[in-house]
Amino acid sequence: MSSVIYEVRTVVERDLCGRYERYMTDQHIPDLMKTGCFTEASFENFDGGEYQMRYVASSREQLDRYLRDHAPRLRQDFLSHFPDGITVWRKEWNVIRHFA
Repeated sequence: MSSVIYEVRTVVERDLCGRYERYMTDQHIPDLMKTGCFTEASFENFDGGEYQMRYVASSREQLDRYLRDHAPRLRQDFLSHFPDGITVWRKEWNVIRHFA
């Protein structure tokens, strides 16, 4: 089994950036990590309003478990905090090889 990267990219309206960053670092990403489906996460910013979150799942099965059992609840919570002003894209990447 190889790991899978679950990537979420967002474009956030400038007036929401501070609140968005606090929500992501204080609540959303910690809640997502508590699911036990991911081994690590990173939260990155580019040019103010563009963000990327990368979550590493140890297997496809772990990512599928997250998407099935946890994603609907966490996405609904996110939408309750940010109903407008944020565009979201999601991708799943299969890791071919990791270099350290």
